[in-house]
Amino acid sequence: MTTLSILDLDAVRAAPVAREPYAWTLGQNVLRPDAIPAIRDDFPDIAKPGYLTVDEVALKGRFKALIDELESDDFSRILGEKFGIDLVSCPRLTTIMRRSQPKYGSIHTDGPSKVLTLLVYMNDAWDAPAAGRLRVLYDGKNYAPFAVEVPPTMGTMFAFLRADNSWHGHEPFEGERRVVQVAWLKDASELERKKKRNRTAQFLKGIFGR
Repeated sequence: MTTLSILDLDAVRAAPVAREPYAWTLGQNVLRPDAIPAIRDDFPDIAKPGYLTVDEVALKGRFKALIDELESDDFSRILGEKFGIDLVSCPRLTTIMRRSQPKYGSIHTDGPSKVLTLLVYMNDAWDAPAAGRLRVLYDGKNYAPFAVEVPPTMGTMFAFLRADNSWHGHEPFEGERRVVQVAWLKDASELERKKKRNRTAQFLKGIFGR
């Protein structure tokens, strides 16, 4: 029996897992409706573009409670069951983005230190017809054709197992694009390395404004 009150576990469990071109799942309405107004209000006021680790951001209220649930063993167990793997034993790296730049979204697979990546989007609406919509891709060069396109709207969840062919990306977008990313990693040393690398990247952005 879990104690999660913000994540709608029925919606998480109901999201089907596709296996082509790699293992992924897309779920809708995974945030309980009664929690959304407070999550929206408590979303960190981040001025810098790009992803920041939770260590670099002041978390509060229901948004902090959401992060606690996403990082919990209970949620890792449920998500791991969907994909048939053990995620509970994996260290978790959680990052948050509020503002996107046009250079983000280039096609990539994620590094081999990652086991699974989860994205939960928190934008009230998304009017851009293609920009900023994550796509499951078939190769490392082309944004089309694609297996699925993910609307980055409130309560949308996308997760995938990292593989050598787990190509994904989105067409360039500049502006507010609220998203929380949780990555389950192979070992704790990778967690510390990634946190250090992210802090260095944010420091350099502060100096050079990029």
